[in-house]
Amino acid sequence: MLEKHKKKKAAIMLGLGLDSDGHKRLTTGPNFALIGGTEETHEAMTEKAIKINEKLAAKGKKLGDVSREEFDEIANRLA
Repeated sequence: MLEKHKKKKAAIMLGLGLDSDGHKRLTTGPNFALIGGTEETHEAMTEKAIKINEKLAAKGKKLGDVSREEFDEIANRLA
């Protein structure tokens, strides 16, 4: 009998800053891409993405391992 292969879920956080100060900003990480925003907005998105990754790592999980509900819970606690 053939073994079923578990497919890993591909997951990425995408942040889009809709405010602008004329500068183009792009920051990427292992599972996130952040585009646009003022310096303040972009910095806040970057900080949140990094903190979410830290919380996931502390739980021994990756972004593709958590449900939307669990992700929302982690993200909302950081707000």
